[in-house]
Amino acid sequence: MEPGSEVRLRVAQCFRTLSSSTDHGDIIDALKTLNSYLNDGAESRTTSAEREEFRRSHYSRTLRVLVGQLQADWMHSLSAAQLSQVWDPLFLKGPPDQALLVLMEAVSELSPSTGLDRLVCITERFLQSGHLADLLWSFCLQPAPSGSPQLRETLLARLTSLPDITANKLHPNNRALFVPQRYYPLLASEMLAALERTCQALRGGTDCSSTFVAQTLGKVCVQGHSGPVLAVMAPRLAVCTRSDMVWQRVCWKLLENVPERWMESVLTGLVQAVKSPDAFSRIVGNLVLTNKKAHFVLTHKVLLLQYKYETPVLRTLLGYLASDSDRRPLLIQVVRSVSQAWANPSAVKHTSLEQQLYVSKTLLLTVSLLTDSELQELRSDLLQCMLGGMQSHLDSSVVRIRTMGMVVGECLSSRMEINGTKLKFEYKQNEETRELLSLMTPSMCTEPEPEPADGADFAEETRGPSTHRSTSQSRPASQRSKSDPDSDLDSDDDLTPYDMSGDQEMSQASPPRYLRDCLETLISSEDSERVELSLRVAESLVWRNVFAAKEISVQMTKVLLHMEDKYSIDGFLALRQAAMVALTVIDSVPVTQYLTTEFYSLNYSLRQRLDILEVLALAAQELSKPASDKTTPSTSTTSELTSYQTNNPADWRQVVDKRIQSKTKLISKGSTQPVTKAAPNRYAPVAGYFFFPLLRNYDKPEVTFDLLGSDQLVLGRLIHTLGLFMHLAVNAPIAAQMGAALLDFLWAVRYHADQMVRRGVLFAVCSVFLSVPSQSLLVDLSEQLFETRTWLADVAEGDPDADCRSLAVQSLVLLDKSLKKQLQDPTALSLES
Repeated sequence: MEPGSEVRLRVAQCFRTLSSSTDHGDIIDALKTLNSYLNDGAESRTTSAEREEFRRSHYSRTLRVLVGQLQADWMHSLSAAQLSQVWDPLFLKGPPDQALLVLMEAVSELSPSTGLDRLVCITERFLQSGHLADLLWSFCLQPAPSGSPQLRETLLARLTSLPDITANKLHPNNRALFVPQRYYPLLASEMLAALERTCQALRGGTDCSSTFVAQTLGKVCVQGHSGPVLAVMAPRLAVCTRSDMVWQRVCWKLLENVPERWMESVLTGLVQAVKSPDAFSRIVGNLVLTNKKAHFVLTHKVLLLQYKYETPVLRTLLGYLASDSDRRPLLIQVVRSVSQAWANPSAVKHTSLEQQLYVSKTLLLTVSLLTDSELQELRSDLLQCMLGGMQSHLDSSVVRIRTMGMVVGECLSSRMEINGTKLKFEYKQNEETRELLSLMTPSMCTEPEPEPADGADFAEETRGPSTHRSTSQSRPASQRSKSDPDSDLDSDDDLTPYDMSGDQEMSQASPPRYLRDCLETLISSEDSERVELSLRVAESLVWRNVFAAKEISVQMTKVLLHMEDKYSIDGFLALRQAAMVALTVIDSVPVTQYLTTEFYSLNYSLRQRLDILEVLALAAQELSKPASDKTTPSTSTTSELTSYQTNNPADWRQVVDKRIQSKTKLISKGSTQPVTKAAPNRYAPVAGYFFFPLLRNYDKPEVTFDLLGSDQLVLGRLIHTLGLFMHLAVNAPIAAQMGAALLDFLWAVRYHADQMVRRGVLFAVCSVFLSVPSQSLLVDLSEQLFETRTWLADVAEGDPDADCRSLAVQSLVLLDKSLKKQLQDPTALSLES
């Protein structure tokens, strides 16, 4: 019989035993038989061909069978020692790539149980035992990619997203090793261990491939974990490449094999992690000359399109370009592009000050790295840059921009030595100007690099808690007392200080308990502490005292609307807005009438008008939700209030229900899902009070308010708010009337020049199509629909804004869907006729 057939028969017999046998001894024998195919050496009872056949064809299925038997009776009958002897090695001694895939698949699918806990422990041991390095090394031994590309992609995804998989399944009982702060440094150390084995194999004449390691590095970096990974890898690579050409070639090949779509994340993370240009040059090599993506990122994107990097990063990158004769033409190219960007008048006017400062630093650093011959070659370009750029900067009304132009002009003239004269300006010295001036002095990185450490020890330190402690810490207390003569002295230094970091200063004022007291404080008090306390409890008092709130709702809304942040209260706008929303929800009609009337009144700032719209929108959303118990305030400060008895009938009803449930014997509880109770729509009866008053005076310009003129910001917000009101009025009797009025209003502003207004118009049109019944659309709005459809088609085809085009397409889809549904309904057709 062939070895493959014999292995298949024996494995199938083991599977039948595990799934059907109740004999404890047969189960143990079957597990030992499966383990024999994973044991190498003298203790193995199988041949190498049989072991290879099992690993290749039967190992993954074996693990899935074991996972499927986690709830079997024999699993619970085995002791912990037996499990660790015959069950755990099946996951830890086989091919690590297959084991990791099965473990991650099982962890994702299993529900919380003892079986899941067992697999989590196995996964933790898998990571701590260095199997990730074995997994990566197994792919390094394959000169060409083998196997299914989909399988490699799946394995790569599981390997790089293991913390996400475990967190989604085990939260909040996740293991410490699975959190990103622990896992990704461990993965980095395992990649270093695989690269170390690669270097040793290359020295021995064995061909290796770093493609899979490069893909792992690229995917981890593009997922946002380049910081912890390269913080571990970069210092070690900088040390190993200092005098070892094999390590340098491995690093160059590693970066060359990073997929192009992930190259930017790797390079930007690496340039931040490496502390010197020489180390970066040894690790990266001439990748910037051979890879187009690397060329674009390192010579253009990092320098001109982004401005988030610190000055040491710029020094490292530009020093890398200047450190090799083959790369110096790129440095000259960077000087030309950066000088043009710095001297561009449009960039000075329309880019942020931080980006201008970033470009100024880059320009000074590149000029400081030029040789005299290169400076003469670029003399005309730099002179034109200096004169034009200084003029643009000095014309600015911002002091910092003018100062920046003066400093850069001084530095450029000093470097070029135009006719022996140097520019000198008078400006105030500060930290920013001193930093710019210091950039003209080349700074050589002289910080000591860490000594090389053994790769296995380095990975071991990352896998588990650090066990290396100082000698004085590891000595017993008796030895320390004998060696330290001062240890017997009584000293207060040994006492642990009491932690007072969380102490808070006790407030002398107390928050008001009644709503009228709160209102009086907000109106007349000049005590900042009392005003702050009153504002913080205003929302909770409104919810607690509904009847009192209705009596003073309009008055209190007026006070809050005109209230200014005179005392710089933390979260002032949010606190004021929450109180106004609570008042609008509790006493909707009077408060809404007041706010909608004041929206078009005189002597209001744009900020106050926007506040009115925000309050109305939030209140409408709150009213459209099912009624909830609001007697418990939402702010954190309500814990300071003294609780008192309320008249809420839900309190005593809950107590009675709990007593009944505790004394009732239930044979079957049935469904445990909470029963959703029907609740009236509180917004539908008052939707007209929110909506129609805002349409009254939009075309009537006031002295301080021109809605159709210069105040397009408020117009855009108003249209969005009206669209929201329309959307919340779905199934309301007044929805059709609201939709007709809204379409008439939108028709006047559909071609507004501001793109935010046009987006608001399209959003409101979508709301009309979603909320108005299709029958009303076809019967009451038939004339408007034809023109609206034609306009939407024009917008979808020719509007310059992409979001407007997308919204127009969505509106057309909604309109066609609604009309198609209505036309296919014979009842509706007969009603229409």
